[in-house]
Amino acid sequence: MRRRRRPATCRAMQASTLKIASWNINSVRIRLPIVGRLIAEEAPDIICLQETKVRDSQFPHEDFEKLGYKYRILHGQPMHHGVAILSKVPITEERRYDWQDNGEARHIGVRLPNGVLLENVYIPAGGDVPDREVNAKFGQKLDFYERMTRWSEALDIPTVMMGDFNIAPLECDVWSHKQLLGVVSHTPVECETMQRLKDSNDWVDIGRRFVPAPDRLYTWWSYRAKDWAASDRGRRLDHVWVSPELEGRVTAHRVLEHARSWDRPSDHIPLITEIEV
Repeated sequence: MRRRRRPATCRAMQASTLKIASWNINSVRIRLPIVGRLIAEEAPDIICLQETKVRDSQFPHEDFEKLGYKYRILHGQPMHHGVAILSKVPITEERRYDWQDNGEARHIGVRLPNGVLLENVYIPAGGDVPDREVNAKFGQKLDFYERMTRWSEALDIPTVMMGDFNIAPLECDVWSHKQLLGVVSHTPVECETMQRLKDSNDWVDIGRRFVPAPDRLYTWWSYRAKDWAASDRGRRLDHVWVSPELEGRVTAHRVLEHARSWDRPSDHIPLITEIEV
């Protein structure tokens, strides 16, 4: 029998809408100009960045302060990984999680003013070989998911979780299901592991709520393609999930595919989600 959930705190408040962006930026300092473009075009209230690749002390605080993001919660690391939540509305830090127990900065959670939790996650890619016996990184990725699943099972607060999950779970989430079945990010063991996390808290996949399968929906294209748009070998690696009591409060969700063509782009694109709070 599933646990009884606490009522969503936001229901007691007058409804307003928050626009939240999630983006694996692949170095916030290198791509600061296109983060500025995202802000100019979309004006998100909150930005969740993954793969910031910078120490907290070297984060471009002044730039974001000038843009109105006076609340900044960081979990940084030099050259690798790193997550950040930047907000125009008050946020308070909850916890930093180290699901691998190796010091990598990959998960940070904050509490919004209405009590809802916002979790920003950068799950490991898992290396090139989908076999934990010969590729330790693949085993670390699966273990990361399993530890998150144990955490998720205990959640009893309305929660939004977003970021780079590094798995494309559905056949229609990749350019070729047949050709990618043996490729890390779309292997059966990864998809099954991700499904266990999803089932652990009855998470709602917002991407597929707004763009139902089997419609095309990608968020990542490799740098290896000379013309990413022409080859269109995309995968849906970035996700937004909400706990069930928040599903009806999500009013919009979009992926900004055109951002893959911006100057010096990330290989990921931004996701925009609007939610009543």
